[in-house]
Amino acid sequence: MTDSNSFYHAAEQLIAAGRFIDSKGWVPATSGNFSVRLPDGTIAITVSGKHKGRLHSDDIMLIDIDANSLDGKKSSAETGLHTGIYRRFPEINAVLHPHPLNTVLVSKLFGPEIVLENYELLKAFCGIDTHESRIVVPIFANDQDIPRLAAQVDAYLDTHSDCYAYIIAGHGLYTWGTSVEETLRYLEALDFLFACELHLYGAKK
Repeated sequence: MTDSNSFYHAAEQLIAAGRFIDSKGWVPATSGNFSVRLPDGTIAITVSGKHKGRLHSDDIMLIDIDANSLDGKKSSAETGLHTGIYRRFPEINAVLHPHPLNTVLVSKLFGPEIVLENYELLKAFCGIDTHESRIVVPIFANDQDIPRLAAQVDAYLDTHSDCYAYIIAGHGLYTWGTSVEETLRYLEALDFLFACELHLYGAKK
């Protein structure tokens, strides 16, 4: 049985994350979805159709690892993309999915991946301690068939376990971490690095 204190603590984290992400303009309208894994393995996740900058505790629901609702509320159609990350990485406790402008633009200009290399800010990612590093963010075609999209993501991660994030083209970004705080750091770093790549792309035109 889920500890109510753990759930409400997770809900508070997601509400605060939503406000911060909205302040950056990364979740226009009702876009995006966020989740946190609880100590008992259940997952607190934002309900479908709510503005992420104005979340309340009633806008957070509970699901199991198979994306089944445990409280009768309705989660996003993309919930399976969250649970896929949790099943694969037992150390991961937060998944954030916003729709930043820089991510959408990158997905239109680069593909099937964007390479981020030799940036000081790469040290924002766990396990990287030098600017002389390289990370690859894959870009997947958007697909309304979420199980099919999740299978494509799984197939990629089977051979790229060092992946920190992925993009859905014309849509948004998924990134994950051991905590909400770490995952927010990844979001900030990725947005800045994507902006750098967009400026470089424009300078070359």
